[in-house]
Amino acid sequence: MTATAVHAVAEPTICAPLPVLGADVTVPLATGGERTYAALDYAASAPALQRVWDDVAAYAPYYGSVHRGAGHLSQLSTDLFEKSRATVAAFLGCRPGDELLFTRSTTDSLNLLAGALPEGCEVFVFETEHHAALLPWRSSRLTVLDAPRSHEEAVRTLERALAAREPYGPALVCVTGASNVTGEIWPVRELAAAAHAHGARIVLDAAQLAPHRPVSLAELDVDWVAFSGHKLYAPFGSGVLAGRADWLRSAEPYLAGGGASRTVTRAEDGGVEVAWHTGAARHEAGSPNVIGAYAVAAACTALTEAGPEHLAAREEALLERLLTGLAELPGIRVLSLFGAGADRVGVVSFTAEGWHSSHLAAALSAEYGIGVRDGLFCAHPLVRTLLEAERTEPGECGAPQETDGQALSAVRVSFGAGTPEEHVERFLGAVRELLTDGARLDYRTVDGRWVPAV
Repeated sequence: MTATAVHAVAEPTICAPLPVLGADVTVPLATGGERTYAALDYAASAPALQRVWDDVAAYAPYYGSVHRGAGHLSQLSTDLFEKSRATVAAFLGCRPGDELLFTRSTTDSLNLLAGALPEGCEVFVFETEHHAALLPWRSSRLTVLDAPRSHEEAVRTLERALAAREPYGPALVCVTGASNVTGEIWPVRELAAAAHAHGARIVLDAAQLAPHRPVSLAELDVDWVAFSGHKLYAPFGSGVLAGRADWLRSAEPYLAGGGASRTVTRAEDGGVEVAWHTGAARHEAGSPNVIGAYAVAAACTALTEAGPEHLAAREEALLERLLTGLAELPGIRVLSLFGAGADRVGVVSFTAEGWHSSHLAAALSAEYGIGVRDGLFCAHPLVRTLLEAERTEPGECGAPQETDGQALSAVRVSFGAGTPEEHVERFLGAVRELLTDGARLDYRTVDGRWVPAV
């Protein structure tokens, strides 16, 4: 009789936080003294990785104009720019024939794609989207779908909407990968299958997903993906749009100018005639943000080398601690579309009974040195739905407006690869003290924001 070897599956290592800029920055407290800043607003902008900053600093002395310069620095910068494109394409699992464009942000990427839609294209988007994904399609035939309460309902809702469209022509679905309000992960692969089964294409807003989980166009079978560098630990205002090339190559250039034009000649009528490039250059007119593109590529490399599985394991541990800690506090309501147990990234929004979100956020900053976000998070329809408010209910970030006694806003805490455990513990302790003892300072509103009255 032979023994059968049993091999235990190793759990992913809980790694240390990645070094980020600003980790040792101290901020003044309104109550006196200073405290190391606890950055818990990664969903808005994540701090730059130290590795990214070092890579950019090493390149900076060699900076030069790209694509049209004969000098050594121009050639070096051109090579770096195009290698950055290849690095990011690999990070996103781009397929042969996919195009990757460098833009300014997710918002810029989705507006670029909106301008490339074929005539008569219908767009389908859930009301749960960030405004960057909800608003660019105003010149198209737009269908806004109600917020689903499960993955299955999301797929069914989309399938019904696509099956009912008439006439049958080009269509695009825009969906988030992870909510910027709840952090909940959406069934992207299943939604992509539903879209394709009904002759539609799909673009993934990965602004919140890409910094936390692997994103692959090939594996998710999406047609395009968009994300922002400043949420992926890369500064300098760069974004990415990657995916199918045909609609992009058929569209008018996003910007008209140098770089997008292949030839320009005088026309017989006295004007000019232009032949545009057909590749990425078609939508990258002007001198590109080489340092920004390189920063995004450096961030992709750093995250890949750190090991996505290790980063995800660490984030899950922090997330479990955060959710457990919030559940122990009285009057806290964590916002969720899909309910308890939903898979989510390190983004959590909540309300606190008896507190306006701006008041609580101001106290966390002024008295504890903790930075969070409050308001409607550029996702007004979603927050209204989560707070069970009327769809037309007014309200804006920081404004002390209420509906049925409940402030129409929430507090969002978000973290990532650079967050120490101490920041989460400090946050939970601070919220507990504020709920139990109240703020130590008096606060007033100035221009819609709560500030210490000192």
